[in-house]
Amino acid sequence: MDNMLKDCKTYYGAIDIGSNAVRLLIKCVEEDEQGKVFFSKVLLLRVPLRLGFDVFAIGKISETKEKNMLRLMKVFHHLMKIYDVEDYRACATSAMRDAKNGKDIIKRIKKKTGIRIEIIDGQEEAKMIYNNHIECMEDRNGNYMYVDVGGGSTEINLLSQGELVCSRSYNIGTVRILNNAVKETEWERLKKDMQELAISYPGTNIIGSGGNINKLYRLAEKKDKKKQRITVEVLHKLHESLNKLSVEERMEKYQLKPDRADVIVPAGNIFLTIADIIHATHIYVPVIGLADGIIDGLYASHLEEKQKILGILPSKKDASDTPEDTEE
Repeated sequence: MDNMLKDCKTYYGAIDIGSNAVRLLIKCVEEDEQGKVFFSKVLLLRVPLRLGFDVFAIGKISETKEKNMLRLMKVFHHLMKIYDVEDYRACATSAMRDAKNGKDIIKRIKKKTGIRIEIIDGQEEAKMIYNNHIECMEDRNGNYMYVDVGGGSTEINLLSQGELVCSRSYNIGTVRILNNAVKETEWERLKKDMQELAISYPGTNIIGSGGNINKLYRLAEKKDKKKQRITVEVLHKLHESLNKLSVEERMEKYQLKPDRADVIVPAGNIFLTIADIIHATHIYVPVIGLADGIIDGLYASHLEEKQKILGILPSKKDASDTPEDTEE
């Protein structure tokens, strides 16, 4: 580990506190002799705390899950010290936004672990995901809709000819659906918005984000590995097969973990609802998400400070995103 730490120039950390799982992502930033910057993933830890099951059922986070969250933040704190992380950001999304005791828990975690947690709104979450996607795209022409499906919310960014047209956030997520906590008016709002965007931006395809679409991509028998995409038709067939099975049967047939087997069907429903309304033919799965966006933002802030001294902007490339690394 000592040699690995010496080879890397800087470490950045991202903590993503979602409604289904909590993740710690650590990346190393390394600059070559030509000034090019490479991002390499050195650690990803995912723990299914499932905060949303409390919040969307009783409106707050239970004492048991608060204790587990505190324990986890202590672990994350020590791991970031081991990797000599220079800067980090911890962001909480939908479940913590809705929890009545969310802010109080954040204060207690800060006092006991030193970890500063920010509750970000859906619009900021969507833009952070977008900022990460756009830097990884080779073809910026045409119309693309970035759809990030989480446990508590779905974030949507529409990109047309390389420009961000709009960012939307909906309180529709996999854990909310399982808890029957999605309001019908929210579904209606999403469908109405998608219908309007489909008219204004025809020929739009989807770029999917989140652990569920990553898993669906890997489970699909027919896919375009070169372009990292599957057809909407293929996803429909896979979704129908999964929907016919119980959670236990999905676990056995598709080798799914319990906390994936129950949310993967509502996730597919969200993706397909959007895809059908906008008449998308393909879903691209570049396997990047909020945690990557957090680190991108940290790097950009540090680079801005560096520019004041050096006056240069290195090019960047993320060298290590793999499907296994970014599961929700």
